[in-house]
Amino acid sequence: MPLQLQAQFYRVFLPPFPLDYSFSESGKYGLHNFPRRNNFWCSRRVCKPINRKFYARAVTLWENWAPEKGSKAPSLSDVFWPSAGAFVAMAILGKIDQILAPKGISISIAPLGAVCAVLFTAPASPSARKYNMFVAQIGCASLGVSSFMVFGYGWLAKSIALASSLAFMILMRAVHPPAAGLSLLFIDGVKLHHLKFWYAFFPGAAGCILLILLQEIVCYLKENFRF
Repeated sequence: MPLQLQAQFYRVFLPPFPLDYSFSESGKYGLHNFPRRNNFWCSRRVCKPINRKFYARAVTLWENWAPEKGSKAPSLSDVFWPSAGAFVAMAILGKIDQILAPKGISISIAPLGAVCAVLFTAPASPSARKYNMFVAQIGCASLGVSSFMVFGYGWLAKSIALASSLAFMILMRAVHPPAAGLSLLFIDGVKLHHLKFWYAFFPGAAGCILLILLQEIVCYLKENFRF
């Protein structure tokens, strides 16, 4: 293939990184960095416009796999108090489980662990707002019960429950990611089926009341007892 046709092929089909593709004097193709001239990367034979959108998108995708730039390393207190709050929360919920065991009910469910992570580590995030939390918890749990009652157990009920839960949270402007798990938990949790629509309030919403109280304590300790 003539050199000019090869050069045209590489310019068309290779990704537009801020590098240029050129031939050396010996005729071998290689990648080289060249000086920028008025938003062009130039070689001895070719000047190509910089594709800034592609380059910015590539950098953004790469940065998503790295820690946030400029973020400080957390202090010991920032690690200790949320972790201690999560330990106390699960200890209390576990004790309640022992009390409720004769009735076949459990309150220490997996979505509440995700709620702990949101409330204790990111209390200022939108997901930690009380409105978002309770509207999403009650709504998604109800949708999970409805999907199970209409479609029974299976992939269709799970798919509809999750899709409707996301739609509900977006429409109500109450996005709270841990709540999406409640709709799936009911379908898989045989021990929860007898609760029916009471599941909208217990264990999800009821457990959140306890976690909110603990969140206030954790936030107070983080602000006033730093080390």
